[in-house]
Amino acid sequence: MSTAQELEQAIGKDVYDVEGHKVGTVANLYASDLSGMPEWVTVRTGLFGTKESFVPLTGAHTEQDGLHVGAPKDLIKDAPRIDDQGHLSEEEAAELYRHYNLPAAMPGRDQTGRNTQNLAGQDTAVRGQGMHGKGDQDLAGQESMVRSEERLRAGTETVETGRVRLRKHVVTEEQQITVPVSHEEVHVTREPIAEGMDRDGKLGGTGEIGEEDREVVLHEERPVVAKETVAVERVGLETETVREEQQISDTVRKEQIDVEDESGGKHRK
Repeated sequence: MSTAQELEQAIGKDVYDVEGHKVGTVANLYASDLSGMPEWVTVRTGLFGTKESFVPLTGAHTEQDGLHVGAPKDLIKDAPRIDDQGHLSEEEAAELYRHYNLPAAMPGRDQTGRNTQNLAGQDTAVRGQGMHGKGDQDLAGQESMVRSEERLRAGTETVETGRVRLRKHVVTEEQQITVPVSHEEVHVTREPIAEGMDRDGKLGGTGEIGEEDREVVLHEERPVVAKETVAVERVGLETETVREEQQISDTVRKEQIDVEDESGGKHRK
């Protein structure tokens, strides 16, 4: 087990069970009335740390991340509800020993099994399983108190800031295209007939004078307009997450401790 000083320094730090699961934070230390050594620790558990459970320091040790105890998380949370009043009665201590299946101390010996007789060979006054807390009074008998302060913890949440919608509608516009067309035109041609030829180009024929009609059919191309619907492109929406930093601020409270001496002097810690 860690030293008393190391355990004192663990107050306010995280508590982990025998399997390494976080249980809560260290609230107070309780020392044996017989040995003056720490025997129990109260652990703040629950969602907001409003619940305190007594945990034995048997097999406990401190590490950089906090206090590691030898009891499992479920056993700690199911511990008997005992008010943290600065001292454990004999009945309360016995109830905790039964819950954690620990052997109770024998008369004349403290919870570590060491004899409580003084150097003169006389038994000291035995107060059973009584313990005194190390919240407002340290294990060496020096007065102390725990100073607390609030700290900001920032997180993020996703909220709706707006909506973008795609909407399709029809518009009309003028469009011009060039179409090549052709048409037929009439030109008069003249071809002389050789002497001795008739109008049909036969030799020896004679021409006759009279009326005659000939007709030529003329053609032309005209542009014809038709419409067809074709797909030209696909339009979509996509979102992009842009990271930025924002400064937030809020007011926090913290405790300050004033040290006053008999002369009325005041010092702030």
